Amino acid sequence: MQRPKTLIATLAAAILLTASFLQAASEIRISLAASMTDAVKESAALFSVSEKDVRIVPNVGPSGSLAKQIAEGAPADLFISANQKWMTWLRDQEMIDPASEKILATNTLVFVGIRNPAITRLSDITELNQIAIGSPRNVPAGEYAAQAMERAGIFKQMEEGRKLVMAKDVRQALVYADRGEVDGAFVYKTDALMATQAVILFEVPQELYETVTYSIALTTEGAGNEQARAFFDFLTGPEALEILVKYGFSSPK
Repeated sequence: MQRPKTLIATLAAAILLTASFLQAASEIRISLAASMTDAVKESAALFSVSEKDVRIVPNVGPSGSLAKQIAEGAPADLFISANQKWMTWLRDQEMIDPASEKILATNTLVFVGIRNPAITRLSDITELNQIAIGSPRNVPAGEYAAQAMERAGIFKQMEEGRKLVMAKDVRQALVYADRGEVDGAFVYKTDALMATQAVILFEVPQELYETVTYSIALTTEGAGNEQARAFFDFLTGPEALEILVKYGFSSPK
């Protein structure tokens, strides 16, 4: 008498298992640099118009932290890095598909703060009390900023004077400056365009830091995900490029 109930229970479990498998198969997990958040979010929304059964799951943060997460086994199908060194590091770890690696866009480093006519160039920031910078160990924007200050000969002075406020990522550095909690912050131009109070006080001369390039690649796991490959093709295609340009990024040369 219990067999029909047992059979029904077995079938129900099988259906749930199948549904769970299909849901997992429809996920695209992307780890991306914080400064790419809004552009990728809009691209994902546009991609989802034609791919309604796909759920895109973002993991946003500093490129270095994301790369380390992927190396430690965190689920990811795609990776977008704001610093080539972290993409290269993952490639050396054999965690990405090298054939898929591409330069997605470029960016510019700027210094923002509440309007201050006395701050017009890099050497002027030595007169300020506190400056937000993404931690150079994990945040590419912070690494580029440190590189620029070192080449300008002021990094040691800023560090010894305890004027540098470390932020977890470039977006947090922008928030500190926008709220007036610090006198200024090094951020990407794309992030500066989002500020409500802070303005761009100057652009950091390009000769003082390496070109900011965003690289994209499928992970070794993502290379076997057909939908992840489709999203990768979309992100590196003309429609997504228009969105990137709208948010202030430049097309890779």
